[in-house]
Amino acid sequence: MKIYKPKFWSTFNLTAVLLLPISLVVSIINILRKKLINPQSFNIPIICVGNIYVGGTGKTPASIFLAKELAKNKKRPAIVRKFYENYEDEQNLIKSNFSDLILGKTREEAIRIASKEGFDTVILDDGFQDYRIQKNISILCFNQNQLIGNGFVMPSGPLRENLNALKYAEIILINGDKNKDFEKKIFKINKYLNIFYSKYNPVFSNNFKNKKVLAFAGIGSPENFFKLLLENGFNIQKKISFPDHYKYKKEELENILIEARNKNLEVITTEKDFHRIKGFKLDKINYIKLELEILEKDEFLKKIKKIYD
Repeated sequence: MKIYKPKFWSTFNLTAVLLLPISLVVSIINILRKKLINPQSFNIPIICVGNIYVGGTGKTPASIFLAKELAKNKKRPAIVRKFYENYEDEQNLIKSNFSDLILGKTREEAIRIASKEGFDTVILDDGFQDYRIQKNISILCFNQNQLIGNGFVMPSGPLRENLNALKYAEIILINGDKNKDFEKKIFKINKYLNIFYSKYNPVFSNNFKNKKVLAFAGIGSPENFFKLLLENGFNIQKKISFPDHYKYKKEELENILIEARNKNLEVITTEKDFHRIKGFKLDKINYIKLELEILEKDEFLKKIKKIYD
């Protein structure tokens, strides 16, 4: 599914207000689903890494980080996802960074497979809104650049559900700088939440230093990627944004390469995008690998490990 984020999602405006009746219906449906669905428990601990802001919050990098850290601590985690045909980019991104990815027609099916195959922990990449599954701990991811947008539920705003959903989480993971105002808003809803911060560290060679680049991305929030590059000294001459999970055509990519060659620019994209386009075998397109760093990592992992007590 291609996700286009309209500009009115970021501010309080007339368009958002006019769509509020539909958002109210969405909110009511969410409330009814929570009340009417009895969650199913499983014989394996489940860590849910989710969000309420649609796209671009860093769920998948957080899931990969968590899987690697638990594996270092002699656990055998599996990252579990519901299979979506159009989400192969994310699935390939996970596989290239952590081998134990289990997909199923439903998340319940994938969890059962993980248990049957001897894994001792499920990391549910997405699924916070799947009320059929009893989670042992839920982590909600936010990005400092967007946080909650205009604060409205879709289609008035970018939220899958309203902020009361914070009552059902244990940990908030914010990618970006410390934000006291947002923390106050969070604690008004759930004073027991644990808030942690993270940042991305680009892993790139010196080949890009002092070179002009053309950057393109088809992810949840392309501007986050461009901002990160600028903060790390990349000289971006042109930015091209595509919707999340965009299916590139070879001709489009060739046109990007032609433009870059004419302007003497290096072409770079995200690792997630690269997994979507590598079948075209265009060797002039580079990707930037990002490593997630969680500040106060030891305390963060200590909270996670409580599920084993």
